Amino acid sequence: MTKILVIGAGGVGSVAVHKMAMMPEVFSHITLASRRISSCEQIARQVEQKFSAKIEVAEVNADDLEQTIRLLDLVKPSLVVNLALPYQDLIIMEACLKVGVHYLDTANYEPRDEAKFQYSWQWEYHDRFKEAGLLALLGSGFDPGVTNVFTAWAKKYHFDQINTLDILDCNGGDHGHPFATNFNPEINIREITAPARFWENGDWQERPALSDKQSFDFPEVGARNMYLMYHEELESLVHHLPEIQRARFWMTFGDSYLKHLEVLQNVGMTSIEPVKYDGHEIIPLQFLKAVLPNPGDLGEITKGKTCIGNIISGVKDGRPKNLYIYNICNHEQAFSEVGSQAVSYTTGVPAMIGSALILKKEWQGAGVFNIEQMNPDPFMKMLNQNGLPWIEKELDGPLSF
Repeated sequence: MTKILVIGAGGVGSVAVHKMAMMPEVFSHITLASRRISSCEQIARQVEQKFSAKIEVAEVNADDLEQTIRLLDLVKPSLVVNLALPYQDLIIMEACLKVGVHYLDTANYEPRDEAKFQYSWQWEYHDRFKEAGLLALLGSGFDPGVTNVFTAWAKKYHFDQINTLDILDCNGGDHGHPFATNFNPEINIREITAPARFWENGDWQERPALSDKQSFDFPEVGARNMYLMYHEELESLVHHLPEIQRARFWMTFGDSYLKHLEVLQNVGMTSIEPVKYDGHEIIPLQFLKAVLPNPGDLGEITKGKTCIGNIISGVKDGRPKNLYIYNICNHEQAFSEVGSQAVSYTTGVPAMIGSALILKKEWQGAGVFNIEQMNPDPFMKMLNQNGLPWIEKELDGPLSF
C-alpha cells in the first residue's frame, strides 16, 4: 500500500490529485492537506464523484514546522508532494527529514520578503537527505520540470553537445478578463516584474524586466509576442549541463496584460514592502491578489491552447543540429477531464508523473536532485500516456535572435 501526502489545494493540487486517483494501482492512499480544509474537501468531493476514489483530507499550516511534522507522523506517507507556496519548501523539506519521508516539489524556494528564487537554499540539503537515505526531487512541474526532461532527453538521444537552449512558454488561452493571472497572482507577478537574466558564455547577463521582446509563431497558437525572463530551470540546467553556452527563457504576454501590469507597478500595487493602511500593516501585492480573479475559477471560461517547449541547438556526429521539442495543451479539454485550465494541468500532470516514478522505484536516489538528473525515458513515456503528448521537429537552423 503506497501512501502519498499532497500539500496544496490550489489548481495544481486539484489536477495532481485527480490524475493520481486515475492510477489506484500506484496511488493506493491519497491525503490532501492545505491551510483551508474546505478547499481540500471540495477537491475530494469532485474526485470521489468522478472516480469513486476516497481522498483523505487534513488541515495544515505549512509555515509551521511542528504542525507539518505532526501531520506527516499521522499520515505516514511514502512521499510528500509539495504543491504549496514556494515560501514553504524548506519547512516541508525539514519535516520530511524529521519523519523520514521522500520529497517532491514543482517550484524552488524563495523567501517571502525578497523577490528572489534560487536553488542554492535547497541544494544545501543534499548531504542531509543523502545521509537519511531519502530522495528530494526538485521541479517536477512543466517549467521547471518537463522542459528540464526535454533537455535531458535531447542530450541523451539527439546531441553529443548542446550549445544553446531556448525555453518558450506560450499561453494562447483567453479567459475574457482584462487582467488575471493563470496561477497564484502573488508568485506570478513577483516572477514577471523581476529583472530578466540569461546565461551566456559562462556567466549571467541581466536586463530590465520585460525589456527584450521577440515575436514567434507558435504551433497551433500562432504568432505571439514573447519576453525574456529569468526562470529557475535555467539555473539547474546550466549547472548540470555546463557545456551549454547560452540558455534563455521566454514567456508570452498580451498587450492588455502588460498595460494593466504597468499601471499597477506605477501605483505601487505590485510592491512586497509593507505599508500602513487604516492602522494595519499590509503588503500591496497580497492585497492585489485578494481582489484579482481566482486562477482556480478560470478553467470553465478559458478557451484556447498552450504551447511550451525547448528549441535546442548543438552538434550530433560532428554536424550542426537544431531541434524543437514541445507540447500543446487545450484549455477546454483539460477542464473537461479534471475541472482545471491548462496552466494548472501542465503542472499537475508532471507532479503526478514524478510521484509515480518515485513510488514505483523507477526513479531512486539519496540526496537532493533536479529532475534532469533522472532517466528521462519513463517520464517522457508517461507524458504521452497521461495527457501531455510531446512533438519533436528538426529545424533548419537555430533561432535568429
